Amino acid sequence: MKLFRHGEKGKEKPGILDSHGRKRDLSVVLPDLSADYLGDAELNALRLCNPGELPIVSDGVRMGACVSEVNRFFCIGLNYIDHAEETGLPIPDKPVLFMKACSVSGPDDPIIIPRNSYKTDWEVELGVVIGKVAAHVSTTEALSHVAGYCVVNDVSERSFQMDEGGQWVKGKSCDSFGPIGPYLVTRDEVVDPQKLSLYLNINGHRRQTGDTGKMIFSVAEIISNLSQFITLKPGDLIATGTPPGVGMGMTPPMYLSPGDNLNLGISGLGEQMNKVVSYEESSKTNTPGELYARTVYDGR
Repeated sequence: MKLFRHGEKGKEKPGILDSHGRKRDLSVVLPDLSADYLGDAELNALRLCNPGELPIVSDGVRMGACVSEVNRFFCIGLNYIDHAEETGLPIPDKPVLFMKACSVSGPDDPIIIPRNSYKTDWEVELGVVIGKVAAHVSTTEALSHVAGYCVVNDVSERSFQMDEGGQWVKGKSCDSFGPIGPYLVTRDEVVDPQKLSLYLNINGHRRQTGDTGKMIFSVAEIISNLSQFITLKPGDLIATGTPPGVGMGMTPPMYLSPGDNLNLGISGLGEQMNKVVSYEESSKTNTPGELYARTVYDGR
């Protein structure tokens, strides 16, 4: 199944694609795509409904984050050898873990350049949504704890990340830095998460091209490793690392500017389309804590 959420920020409803790729409203079947509905039993129950009998979602309705409650947003750094090399950092022998403290945003919501930022960067990644509690699991059983997969853009401010001391969290957690979706694609539709292609374009120019088969640590290895230290729970999201082509790795480095348009995606998981706006531009119509909520992409 390809599940999604639609509607205004804070008022999203769940949805599902029918066999013809049309968007259907699931709100008569379940209240939301929250942690309580990500287990195998709950997803199997959804498969019993006939999407063709559900109301059609109108064209142009905003797409929200594909999961309503991301309890914890885990990220794996430097998980592609060629990305580690372009950043000048050592190739890890164990998964590098950090967290994003930002709220997730919709796949077409704006990306906001933070105040005093000159190095806002992009990172297309495969996202893994946990559907079943995972503690001390083996690599063999790890994927059975996955509810589904989604597209993630791990937006990053490199100066905040590298120059402001402490951990990477400062540069990863600004408002709007967590677009996920458009779809939560259930585990059964992704035969092998290590056989997916990734891409990211800026203003029509290809910047990232990748293949999850080139990960240093596979999805199963990541889940197993994290579960040795942290009990993973339904609603947890893991971003599994980015392929090469990020702005900080270019010569000279290249970063996002207001007015830029991004489109990025993963085979079978859908595409994100975002317009980049300045902090000042977005502040005119939003309070600081709600900056990421307003969709301003107009090039769709």
